[in-house]
Amino acid sequence: MKQISFADLLSQETKHDPVAFAAHLREQGPLLPLTAPFGFGTGAWMTTTYEDAVAVLKDPRFAKDTLKFGLTEQEQASTDEKEDIFKRFLAFRRDMLTVDPPDHTRLRGLVSRAFTPRMIEQLRPRIQQIADELLEAVQGSGRMDLIADFAFPLPITVISEMLGIPVEDRLQFRTWSQTIIANSVGSQPQEALAALEAFVQYIKNFLVAKCARPADDLTSALVEAEEGGDRLHENELISTIFLLIVAGHETTVNLIGNGMLALLLHPEQMELLRQDSSLLPSAIEELLRYTAPVTLSTPRWASEDIVMHSQVIGKGEMVFVSLVAADIDQHQFTDPQVLDITRRENQHLAFGKGIHYCLGAPLARLEGQIAINTLLQRLPNLRLACEPEQLMWNPSPILRGLTSLPVEF
Repeated sequence: MKQISFADLLSQETKHDPVAFAAHLREQGPLLPLTAPFGFGTGAWMTTTYEDAVAVLKDPRFAKDTLKFGLTEQEQASTDEKEDIFKRFLAFRRDMLTVDPPDHTRLRGLVSRAFTPRMIEQLRPRIQQIADELLEAVQGSGRMDLIADFAFPLPITVISEMLGIPVEDRLQFRTWSQTIIANSVGSQPQEALAALEAFVQYIKNFLVAKCARPADDLTSALVEAEEGGDRLHENELISTIFLLIVAGHETTVNLIGNGMLALLLHPEQMELLRQDSSLLPSAIEELLRYTAPVTLSTPRWASEDIVMHSQVIGKGEMVFVSLVAADIDQHQFTDPQVLDITRRENQHLAFGKGIHYCLGAPLARLEGQIAINTLLQRLPNLRLACEPEQLMWNPSPILRGLTSLPVEF
């Protein structure tokens, strides 16, 4: 059984055609050994089928808490400057994506109040206004970078306003998050560490200001929130704000960018959607499935020896779920390698599954619908301004997103 390298997941070829790469993975087997990433000395595995993906994502034996299973005491205590940034990054994180119950239950309960369907629906007019203003700013030029001019500023503006963060700081967030993503598993981990430390220091200063002057925003609500008499600890607050900023824009940037690229490369689907906006909900679900804004789950650790497909996943070993492979599983989807915005049975895993299912899914869906519909209706002659082969992708093993998407209209 061939061991999969993390370099394979990062290659431009893989990013350009994740469906073909995922099909190649699935041909090799349902559970594949993976080179241990991020400097961890443990073994690592990756699932490639829909059934196994759901099983792992819902099985409490696969734990998320890095401090319990992902790092040894020696690794946690290490201050070696050459230590891989990802270990230190995971050790810092104490948010609902990186912990297990009961901590997860408490953290998610405190944050979820701001992400109910009713609360998200109230944001619709403001999201539409932002989308319109962004297109008005470029309408006269006849061309734009769809990522820098539209797909990025829309969700970062929304989440910044929700958190009460000055919108003028949004470009700095993009720089920090892109540096962390690009260098955490790259050749310059110290750049990622410096960006992470600057990002964390910004959040610390921001929280001090919010404690002194609370306002009607999500951050102030989190600072003051209690669940059963328990409040968020400082590191939980910092980690939660960090998660909301990064997850609140990076994945939606990818949904809008990847989704529009897919439509531009499938003009019959794009025209169908332009003519019938009632297809928007099913189109967004299909674009989530087909374009893989998130290709790989964040790591889990086996809390005990677990047997899958006659292989033993040893206690303490890492397990990743290939979400893109699961979402083109022919046992779950009819003609999975075909983009079909009218697809009805579409229980994709783009937002995960189980207790760690993406809390921001309703917001991402709404932003995706408004963004793509606004582009199609306001820019009827939208077209690529380069060859598809010239497009470059961000070097992340977890996320799939374009560095830029030049278009004309």
